[in-house]
Amino acid sequence: MNLLTYNPKEEFAQKHMLKLSDYTPDEIMQVLSLALNLKTQKEKGYPAPLLGGKILAMIFTKSSTRTRVSFEAGIYQLGGTAQFLSSNDIQLGRGEPISDTAKVLSRMVDGIMIRTFAQSDVEGLAEHGSIPVINGLTDLLHPCQILADLLTYYENVGSFDGKMAYIGDGNNVANSLLIGCAQVGLDVTIACPKGFEPDADILATAQKIAANTGATITITQDPKEAVSGATAVYTDVWASMGQESDAKQKHAHFTDYQVNSELMALADKDAIFLHCLPAHRGEEVTSDVIDGDQSVVFDEAENRLHAQKAVMVLLMKD
Repeated sequence: MNLLTYNPKEEFAQKHMLKLSDYTPDEIMQVLSLALNLKTQKEKGYPAPLLGGKILAMIFTKSSTRTRVSFEAGIYQLGGTAQFLSSNDIQLGRGEPISDTAKVLSRMVDGIMIRTFAQSDVEGLAEHGSIPVINGLTDLLHPCQILADLLTYYENVGSFDGKMAYIGDGNNVANSLLIGCAQVGLDVTIACPKGFEPDADILATAQKIAANTGATITITQDPKEAVSGATAVYTDVWASMGQESDAKQKHAHFTDYQVNSELMALADKDAIFLHCLPAHRGEEVTSDVIDGDQSVVFDEAENRLHAQKAVMVLLMKD
C-alpha cells in the first residue's frame, strides 16, 4: 500500500476528532494519507492555504509544548489563525458550563482544540457546539499523538506490517495506541505492571476492531516478551501530567520496565524507538536509547504538525 496515493473506500464523514474508535479504518487511512501529502508539499515549498480565514480556538487546562506549537503552526501554515485560551483566560476556568462555552465559541470560531483532564469535557464541547472539536489530550485518550506515531511508523517501515511494542504505564497513550494499531492492522503488544493495564473497555473495543483488520493484540507483564522481534519500541513517562504526586509510588512498580540497550537488543535489528515526549532520561528510557541511532522521537514530534494539519483540513475545510 502506498499511503501517498491511498484511494479512499468511503466518504470521510467525521465531524470531530474525539477518539480514534469513532473512525473507520478507511477514515484513519485518509487522515494519514493527507498528512503525508501535506508533509511532502511543505517540504517542496508548495503553499497549502486550505483553511484560509479559518480560526481555531485552542483551550488548554493542561500545558504543552508539542500540542500548542503544532496546532498553532499548523493552522497558520494552512492559511488560518489560532487563539490560545488557557483556563485562566476564559470563563470555563471560573465555572462556566462546558455547554455555554461550546455555544459561544461556535458563533465566533471555526473549530476547537482542547487539551484537558476529563474526556467528558471534550465530549461535552462536541455535544453542545456546532463546530468541529479536536481532542488534544485527555487523561483517557491521546488520539492526535497516535496519528503522528502511525505516520512515523509508516515512514520508517514502509507499511503497517510488523509489531509495535509499548512498554510502561497503560495510560492515555497506550489506550489510543491500542485503537490506532488495531485500525491499521498493526500488531501491538503492551507490557505493563499488574494493576497498570490499559482501560478494559478500550481494550475490548480494540480487540473487536482487530478481529476485522487482522491485527493481533497482546497484553503482558513481561517487557522482554513484548519487545521480542518488535519493529518499533514505544514508551512514555511513568507518571503522566497531573499524577506527579504519585510519581515515587508508581516508579516502584516500573523499575523493570525501563527501555534500555539490553531491551532494545531483543527487538528487530532495524527497530525504531518512539516516545511521545517529554521524556525523563534515566527513568522510562536511557539516554543511549532515546539519543541513539534507532530513535526517531524528533521525527515523531514533527509529525504531530502534519497529522494535525490533516485532521483540521478534513474537519474544518468548507
